[in-house]
Amino acid sequence: MSRGPVGVGLIGAGVISKQYLDNLTKFPDLKVHVIADLFPQAAEARAEEYGIAEHGAPELALNHPGVDIIVNLTIPAAHVEVATAAVRAGKHVWSEKPFSLDRESGLGLLKEADDAGLRLGCAPDTFLGAGIQTALRVIKRGDIGEPLTAQTVFQNPGPESWHPNPAFLFQRGAGPLFDMGPYYFTTLVQAFGSIRRVAALGSKSKATRVIGSGPKAGEEFEVEVPTHVSALAEFESGASSHSIFSFQSPFKRVGYVEITGTEATLSVPDPNYFDGPLEIHPNGSDGWTPIPTTGPANGRGMGVLDMARSIRAGEPHRATGQLAYHVLDTMVSVSESIDSGAFTDVASSAPSSAPLPEDWAPETATLDGVLA
Repeated sequence: MSRGPVGVGLIGAGVISKQYLDNLTKFPDLKVHVIADLFPQAAEARAEEYGIAEHGAPELALNHPGVDIIVNLTIPAAHVEVATAAVRAGKHVWSEKPFSLDRESGLGLLKEADDAGLRLGCAPDTFLGAGIQTALRVIKRGDIGEPLTAQTVFQNPGPESWHPNPAFLFQRGAGPLFDMGPYYFTTLVQAFGSIRRVAALGSKSKATRVIGSGPKAGEEFEVEVPTHVSALAEFESGASSHSIFSFQSPFKRVGYVEITGTEATLSVPDPNYFDGPLEIHPNGSDGWTPIPTTGPANGRGMGVLDMARSIRAGEPHRATGQLAYHVLDTMVSVSESIDSGAFTDVASSAPSSAPLPEDWAPETATLDGVLA
């Protein structure tokens, strides 16, 4: 039995680890004991920067007696391997997206954790921020009536003009669908519930693209995946959505999410962020009315904190492995529909998560008297 902060160990000391550590080291209900990486010098530098007591190889974090949750910030191709090793070491696991690169390995990880009685969590956790949480409360209390349909748009010219090494964003497991789809589909599942089937079309405007900045500027690389995807989704509830994910529009329009019900339409904040403007347009009204958002907007790591508090409370956490797998399954089904030209069923399911309490406060200590 223990009380006080839940122990955390990070594996992966790359760029994104800084975004996580900015918050994880400030949340009093978490204690980062160790940071690990295949490159010890990277782990050492992060440990020194954030005052973390221990650093070293991944095995140090996996076998650390004070660590309850492994935060898996490795490269996508290693996510399942590292998460599986953590589960076998008796740790709960939070992974950066994607949950896995394919259905088979994702299902295997879910089963292994379930058999071990351990929890899996996965980014994105942006839906835990004030913006989307307030939107979900508005929907749940009936302000828009019965939710019926949604439209989402993410479109821009693509990242090759500014990114110094963009080729990986146009390879298998990436493209606008797999890079940005998790944010939008996670939000839609929270609003409507599980997705039943999808139909999609995709296109590729260019077979190759040219790097526009950095030391590789002028180099050409191959485009392996569709750079424009238009996807219809039907939900188990009977609701439907239409989503556009595009790297081939000169007109940048991102973060567009509108959810329409029988009584009103809700303009939801950009799901790539933890807060933003929220507006409602009731049927018969002359325009949009702003809705103040309530709740935290701390950023990356809120899902780890919710998971830790939920473990201690014996309650379900919100950004679950099941949810992340359902979103992955949906995106793979979209890709399959593009290839087949037909509707594709989504075999998995994930219930909408319970909204966070409005007074949920990441920077307040809540576990000092909680035994686990």
